[in-house]
Amino acid sequence: MTHLRDETRARSVRDMFARIAPRYDIMNRVMTAGQDVRWRREVIRRAELRLGDRVLDLGAGTGDLTREALRQCPTCRPLAADFTIEIMRVGQQRFAHPLDWSVADALRLPFPDESFDAVVSGFLLRNAIDLHRALREQYRVLRSPDPASGKPDGRWVALDTTRPRRTVLSPFIRFHMHRVIPTLGRLLTGQGDAYNYLSDSTERFLSAEELAEHLTQAGFQGVGFRRRMFGTIAIHWGKK
Repeated sequence: MTHLRDETRARSVRDMFARIAPRYDIMNRVMTAGQDVRWRREVIRRAELRLGDRVLDLGAGTGDLTREALRQCPTCRPLAADFTIEIMRVGQQRFAHPLDWSVADALRLPFPDESFDAVVSGFLLRNAIDLHRALREQYRVLRSPDPASGKPDGRWVALDTTRPRRTVLSPFIRFHMHRVIPTLGRLLTGQGDAYNYLSDSTERFLSAEELAEHLTQAGFQGVGFRRRMFGTIAIHWGKK
């Protein structure tokens, strides 16, 4: 799938997530040995949410980051947005707490300029068919600095895979990505091909350093990142 381009790839990605939607959360827990829960907590901590902050959870999936935002800051106002309706329906049905949901394409966000105090995402960027455009859109909907209001700058935080560095652990990481994960995906979801895509797209995606450079080019300030899980995961941040 990673060799496809533009709308064909976008449809393929959407269809893939629709197929794995019912077991999406359990696969995340199994693949990461539950570490993705900790990573999402860190994403929201770095978003520095305050009373009444408007938060966009882009590529929300079943809404894990949205719920974590409410857990850490019950007075914030999150919106969960994704372009796969089926995975949002799973999130709606699985959890009793009602959330605000929106169908949204990351390349054409249906929100006015400066609509949000924070934009967060989990495993979105790797799937964007035009990364620079997706980053520009997220930058556009973030609130600009306003010293008079006393609020901090608009904050942006993302959790995603990253191309791992070559180390003595590389053969074991590659085996886990290309053998263990697809096998688990086939057993738990019946969709082994979807998890082959995960491994392939991780290796083809930017390194953490390269993504940080893209963020700077898109206009973000204070850009930084931290690797997790043997360098295969990174949490990135920046401000408007």
